[in-house]
Amino acid sequence: MAHKPRKKSKTRTSAALRFKVTKTGKVMRRTQNMRHLRRKKSKSAIRRYKVPKQIKGKMAQKIKQMLQLA
Repeated sequence: MAHKPRKKSKTRTSAALRFKVTKTGKVMRRTQNMRHLRRKKSKSAIRRYKVPKQIKGKMAQKIKQMLQLA
């Protein structure tokens, strides 16, 4: 008697586009405030916004689940 094939789990594409997981397992995101109205912002602030930010805690666990990494 053949067993039933398991349902294939799928990655949430929206999460895959927004977040990246590093080799060590950190979940990284883009910084907010970089879309528009950049003229007003100082050049140093714009440089700071370019650096990806880390997500910690429960939210990082949830994102890893969405990306099939947990």
